Amino acid sequence: MPYSLFQVRPNWVRALALCLTVVLSMAWGVSARAEDPTLVETVQNFLYQQAQSLGQEVVIEVAPPSPHLATCVAPEPFLPNASQAPLGRVSVGVRCGEARRQVRYMQAQVDVMGSYTVASQDIARNTIITPAMVTQRQGSLGDLAGNALTDENAIIGMVTQRPIRSGDAFQAHALKAPEMVERGERVTVIAQGSGFRISREGEALEGGALNARIRVRFDTRELVTARITGDGTVTVDF
Repeated sequence: MPYSLFQVRPNWVRALALCLTVVLSMAWGVSARAEDPTLVETVQNFLYQQAQSLGQEVVIEVAPPSPHLATCVAPEPFLPNASQAPLGRVSVGVRCGEARRQVRYMQAQVDVMGSYTVASQDIARNTIITPAMVTQRQGSLGDLAGNALTDENAIIGMVTQRPIRSGDAFQAHALKAPEMVERGERVTVIAQGSGFRISREGEALEGGALNARIRVRFDTRELVTARITGDGTVTVDF
């Protein structure tokens, strides 16, 4: 009989321990899942603040975090790539805890409906874009390429680096700023500082667009580096 009791007791203890483990795991999982709506809502609000200026309508879907993760206390979302617009498939980092030492990542889909600029006609390479060459189109901005330019103010006046077909959106890598100074051109060099402003004429040893820094040589063979500030005009700041 003692032998039988000895055999039953370990099985009972193991069963009880197993039940406690299951109950605790379920309670921990429910606690983590109970935080999901708050965490998801925090990320949604963050993405909305980031994307609301991009268009008229913003639709955000955030994938819930894994129920196996611990509760994220005081979540603080951030974009790992702050320079990229939050469009399409987006990864959002979330710092957790008072010291913000815990970091997790959540996935979201951001769709923004709005207007964007497309070519109203075929545009050849090395063409300066004018207002007559562009038009507005309504659609999902998330369907555009990551480097697409949606604001016509960033497009008009630029020079195409490749042909652009009618209806195509404008890509940043396909445009460049027009050169305001050509290599070998005679330019006006303005030197200015506190209380003085003088100008001389020199030869541009390089071409460039607005605000580009180029070398200029004077007739005395003296060289200076100046910033392009207008057509045929460069400035040396002191």
